[in-house]
Amino acid sequence: MRCAPRACSRRRVPFPLAPRLAALSGWRADLAAAALGALSAAALPPLCLVPVLLIAVPGLLALLDGAPSLPVALRRGFWFGFAHHVLGLYWITNAILIQVGRYWWLVPLGVPALAAVLAPFIAVAAAAAWRARPGWRRVLVLAGAWVLADLARQFVGTGFPWNPWGADWAMPGPLGTIFLQPAAWIGVPGLTLLTLLVAAMPALGRRGMAAGAAGLLLWAGAGVWRLSGPAPRPPGVVAVIAQGNIPETAKFDMRKAVGVFDEYLALTRAGLARAGVGFPQDKPMVVWPESASPFALANDAGARQALAETAGDATVLAGTVRWDALGRPANSLVAVTGAGLPRYEYDKWHLVPFGEYSPSWVPVAIQLAKGGFTPGPGPQTLHVPGVPPVGPIICYEAIFPAQVVDESDRPDWIVNVTNDAWFGNSSGPRQHLAAARLRAVEEGLPLVRAANTGISAVFDAYGREVARLVIDRTGTLVAALPGHLPPTPFARFGLLIPGVLAVLTVAAGALSRKPGNVPVAEKIRRNLG
Repeated sequence: MRCAPRACSRRRVPFPLAPRLAALSGWRADLAAAALGALSAAALPPLCLVPVLLIAVPGLLALLDGAPSLPVALRRGFWFGFAHHVLGLYWITNAILIQVGRYWWLVPLGVPALAAVLAPFIAVAAAAAWRARPGWRRVLVLAGAWVLADLARQFVGTGFPWNPWGADWAMPGPLGTIFLQPAAWIGVPGLTLLTLLVAAMPALGRRGMAAGAAGLLLWAGAGVWRLSGPAPRPPGVVAVIAQGNIPETAKFDMRKAVGVFDEYLALTRAGLARAGVGFPQDKPMVVWPESASPFALANDAGARQALAETAGDATVLAGTVRWDALGRPANSLVAVTGAGLPRYEYDKWHLVPFGEYSPSWVPVAIQLAKGGFTPGPGPQTLHVPGVPPVGPIICYEAIFPAQVVDESDRPDWIVNVTNDAWFGNSSGPRQHLAAARLRAVEEGLPLVRAANTGISAVFDAYGREVARLVIDRTGTLVAALPGHLPPTPFARFGLLIPGVLAVLTVAAGALSRKPGNVPVAEKIRRNLG
């Protein structure tokens, strides 16, 4: 027996803005989509205002309910994604300003152009959701298609999986740590799926909100349960992280090279002295950020010797440029032990397009960094005397889930060296830090992060922060290296897990296809129950 419309309305209590949003058309609907996309950016690190998604996602669903055709649904999804990415990636302009004399014309274009490239991924997810029937089916298709689009975003072109919504939970403190734990099973794409499903629940009325609350409780319970496991045994190593805080304009000025190198040597001496006092039983190791050494340590025996004499028995992992036998440069991490020999090298393989190389398919040569770099072969584990087996990731590589560790030769910890001086004191370094933290949870491995201008930090295998050195400060961070956990399900199976979950979610929502064209007024009436 069907209830009267008013009774159904009281029972369902739909998202309050749904009728007005669904009734919008033309540029007003596009503007509303952009406003909702901009609002959703507030959920990203560092703000992590996750509750705004309880407005943004139901609002997007209401706009899709009111879309009269597939092209309109695509357009509304595009404007949502465009505004979201413009605000989420505004900080990229800082990198352009460093070379503003050469690339001044990119200042107003760079971020909007990148946002326009990324927005279609959200537009496709919105269009797929429009094809489903309104209600819970549309919610499922939107969430699953969004994650599949995110997975594609990791590989299409050069790949740019920055700011997945699963990272919205990387807030500081215990709350963030709890909600990040399922990443060990389903990765950050899986967290994105959960985030979209929970955020969409207000669109389904009281029952939906009750289901969302229950889902959050189960999510938190799973996180608490995982954190209740035994703490892994530490390996007896203390990390000394040098944060030189060198301006980007000074890093490759060879007139300042000796001063920069001496600054890092001084930080190394001070950090080792602190480690000797605070951790007398632990073996020290030193970590320098990406491109910290202005001299090519792999090729410069004199620089290696000076570093080895300063570090003594401590192994040093230092970011530097390395030149191969053919004279090609690589963005590298070089390990220096003992008297400067032997050395162990890792070359960055996920290079930054337009930063470290100019893609051949772009007609205009744009490259912010000096010289083009040669990519390395891929993730690898360095077996360096004096430290546990380590998996290096350099800067940009930290944003790629399931592509940071050689699982066939699993390391005991991850070292992330980066140079975020390009992005100033903005959201960029904080979003980058959140990505690195998620890699620790996904892999079940502790992570040591050395950043030139900060934020340098140490996370344990659960993603809990052990120590931090704030942004724009010169100094050293000294902390014991935490122990590692056994391989997580995500470490074993990688993106297959969230990929299968996303496909199943889409399939469940597509069980009943969207009927033919329905007048907008009828759609609004259906939303009201």
